[in-house]
Amino acid sequence: MAISVYNLKPAFIGLLRPPTLALARAGVTANQVTAAACLLSVLYAGALFYRPASLLLWGLMPVWLFVRMALNAIDGILAREFGQKSRLGAVLNEMGDVVADAALFAPLALVPGMSIPAVALFIWMALLTEFAGVLALLVDSPRRYDGPCGKSDRAFLLGLAGLLIAGANVWGWAVASVLSWGLYCCSALMVWTALNRLRNALAGGAS
Repeated sequence: MAISVYNLKPAFIGLLRPPTLALARAGVTANQVTAAACLLSVLYAGALFYRPASLLLWGLMPVWLFVRMALNAIDGILAREFGQKSRLGAVLNEMGDVVADAALFAPLALVPGMSIPAVALFIWMALLTEFAGVLALLVDSPRRYDGPCGKSDRAFLLGLAGLLIAGANVWGWAVASVLSWGLYCCSALMVWTALNRLRNALAGGAS
């Protein structure tokens, strides 16, 4: 089995059940949480496009990604455990994830010295990887989340990139080349990830 940050999700969900219960009692719906996570991600990316040299925005990237991951887990708990599953929710969940991912990674192209092709390839491979996961549904297999470079892993890498860029702004580190090659390596890992998802979908294994 490929190692992935996604494997930590069950424990994370357990920690989020109390606040999720409070949200459900307050009348908050899974679709509202899904939409909010996507919208806030796009706004955060927009702020980075407006202030690409902001130490604060890059430095807080891991914090926002953690919040986004929590929101994504909460909408799943609300849907599964509070009877809020819907066709609209499934569409919002899939579209919201790819839109938010593309929006949050795009500002990397504004980092001085960054390889724009590396950023573009990474975003394209992220979309292709998630498409491979959804494609499993067409062959009567569960939606695939296999690693080694799924959504949670990409979020971890983006958070690390944010910290490195913030550090570069403070101490003058030369990180663009390292980050560019890192994106190329991660894109190669996403080829492996997509193939894992397609192979396991065709095999009909449990997700």
